[in-house]
Amino acid sequence: MNCWNQDIYLKAWNFASAAHQDQKVPASDIPYINHIGLVAMEGLAAITLDTDLSIQNPDLLVQCALLHDTIEDTNVSYTDIEKAFGTQVADGVRALSKDKTLSTKAAQMQDSLVRILLQPKEVWMVKLADRITNLQPPPPHWDLPKKIKYRDEAIDILQQLGPANKQLAKRLALKIEQYQLLLTDS
Repeated sequence: MNCWNQDIYLKAWNFASAAHQDQKVPASDIPYINHIGLVAMEGLAAITLDTDLSIQNPDLLVQCALLHDTIEDTNVSYTDIEKAFGTQVADGVRALSKDKTLSTKAAQMQDSLVRILLQPKEVWMVKLADRITNLQPPPPHWDLPKKIKYRDEAIDILQQLGPANKQLAKRLALKIEQYQLLLTDS
């Protein structure tokens, strides 16, 4: 089994903790670092269950999982990440970040997916883990069309990035099924 380096994990965890220190999960009082930890946990589970040794760079997966929202949601820049973690990690995190200069969320998502597909499969896996983590019961203020769009995005992510890892693809497919049940109860 390929394993990750715990010192690299701690460095990225501490960096992400500082970057997200005052943030909360939207519509809650939960510290945002909880989301970061859950995405990393999904990635670590995939590494642990990687019996066919398809994950070539587990440290890239772990670092990008822990840092995936820093460029998009904090004052941390690509250059900050590049200096601290190197170009490959910075490129992965940038690909996982939506370009908010694009006019619609759909355009932002498609642009990000195109950039993710140019990265190593470990970066693809981070996006799978992120959507697995985010497929929780939707916030009460979301209307049905918004909930359906979110489900459809998850299906698109699974179709495009699922080949990166069987375990994460199975987990995301299951989460989509569970999310669909929430939609029928709406």
